[in-house]
This record gives sequence, structure tokens and C-alpha cells, in this order.
Amino acid sequence: MSAQTPGDLSRPAAPPTAVGGRLGYLLKHAQLRLAAFTAPALAPFGITGREVAVLMTIDDPVPLSQQDVAGRLGVDRTTMVALIDGLQDKGLVRRRPDPADRRRNVVTLTGAGHTTMAGAIAASDDAERRFLSKLSADDAASLRAALRVIAF
Repeated sequence: MSAQTPGDLSRPAAPPTAVGGRLGYLLKHAQLRLAAFTAPALAPFGITGREVAVLMTIDDPVPLSQQDVAGRLGVDRTTMVALIDGLQDKGLVRRRPDPADRRRNVVTLTGAGHTTMAGAIAASDDAERRFLSKLSADDAASLRAALRVIAF
């Protein structure tokens, strides 16, 4: 049996029976498999799934600070600074003073950020559809609903 490469979308060998039913094992391997679909889909946009989530969160009618974005995504402030720095270096976001409170900065999408986000969302949606293709539409919706309940 050959080792899988990160982008290999073929099914892995069946898990060892001792761990095959463990929730942690199943969630980890489901996430790894989803990433194997999503990462190549996002590669043409030069961003990761995590960066797509940041762009989607910033795309709010009310301008958000880095701290607001970090809070909404459950990411620590230090990590968020690095994510925003990277997106700013790519020309996808900009920081500017908050007109309502000059002591804080807000983060907004640039034109390129809007364009990249739209394309990346479409590519990510397609990757998720392919990932879930073995499930019926009802089962896929149930899986999302169940994960939402236990995650939040």
C-alpha cells in the first residue's frame, strides 16, 4: 500500500477497528479529507480556507476591528494580527481609523479582496459539494446542523 499525498482524494484504507468508531478520530480524518478537496480549490486564489473565513467575516455592513473579527471567529488576537497582516500584504484588506472612534482601526476589504473572496467562496462551495457527494442532500444538511449544535 502506498502513502497518500496531501492532495490525494482517493479513499484511505479502512481505519483500525479499535479507533474507527472514535469521534475524535472520525472528525480529524473528515477534516483532513475536506482539506484535501478545499486546498487545491483555493490555490488559484492564493489564500487558505482560514483566510476565506476572515474575508467573509470582514465583509460586514458594519466595519469591524481586528479584535471584532478575532472574537467572531474564536481566534486569539496574536493569530488574527498575523492573518490580517498576510491578507493586507496580498492587497485583499486594508486597515483604517474607525470614523466613530479614532483610537481603533477597522479592517475592510479592498476591491481585490471582494473579487478574491467571491471566487474563493464559489470554489470552496464546490469543494464542499464534492466532499459531501456520498451523502444525500438531507444527510449533508443534517450533518451540518448536528455539527453546528455541538460546535456552538
